[in-house]
Amino acid sequence: QVQLVESGGGLVQPGGSLRLSCAASGFALNYYDIGWFRQAPGKEREGVSCIDNSGSRRYYADSLKGRFTISRDNGINKVYLQMNRLKPEDTAVYYCAAVRHSSECQLVSSYYSKDYWGKGTLVTVSS
Repeated sequence: QVQLVESGGGLVQPGGSLRLSCAASGFALNYYDIGWFRQAPGKEREGVSCIDNSGSRRYYADSLKGRFTISRDNGINKVYLQMNRLKPEDTAVYYCAAVRHSSECQLVSSYYSKDYWGKGTLVTVSS
């Protein structure tokens, strides 16, 4: 059974940091690109970052470069999103998604397999 489970969300003050985890099971993570997405209340889902199956290529939304870092450990079937200098506008539900590697990963939700999405973890940035 394919499963992606996000964790690590919570309440953090502006300027703080969080590390999100995406735990994969039911498939061989090392063949899959992973994307992180987020959806704020009342807004559309947006791409945050993605990493190819080997971890050699990583992409970020332009507005997030320098604050967020994506990484992966295929040995333990996990992908991470380190988020630093968080801002209130980073408040959202964060999702990870997977797709079997075929080309450069994309920050577009339609690129990812329909059945390879987690249920999300809530990040709230507030004082």
